[in-house]
Amino acid sequence: MYPSRHDAQLGGNQAFLNDLKKAIDGEYTAVTWYKTMEKMAPTNKQKEKLKLIRKDEEKHYNQFSYLHYSLTGQQYQPKLTRECPSNHLEAIRAAFVDEQETTDFYLNISDYQMQQSIKDMFRRAAADEQNHAVWFLHFHFISSFRNNVVFNDNWHI
Repeated sequence: MYPSRHDAQLGGNQAFLNDLKKAIDGEYTAVTWYKTMEKMAPTNKQKEKLKLIRKDEEKHYNQFSYLHYSLTGQQYQPKLTRECPSNHLEAIRAAFVDEQETTDFYLNISDYQMQQSIKDMFRRAAADEQNHAVWFLHFHFISSFRNNVVFNDNWHI
């Protein structure tokens, strides 16, 4: 049996390939969510910012998909990991938490990755995800005042 391109380039690191698939699924889910959230956004300014965030997620999705293909020779078919909440405020909360968790996930991948170009790709994506989290926190803050909602036990992190 001959080693695959993935085995040759990553020393058979199946854990990285699994993390890469998880990252692709996450980006695919984020793109889908943010298209939905754009339609729910209460202002044009928020719609525009969501569109810019979605464009970042599309860039990450394309980079990770290309990386997967270059390592395996196979096109990965992404999976939607969960549905977007239908309530705008709940969607903002969920997106904030997801962006924070994704930041940590990408930094962890970067920490154990030996190839500098891949390390840099995940560090840059982590920085983008953190920036998105700040925007979602801002959206939540504005929506909370608009709806007279305060942070309470429903704000799970």
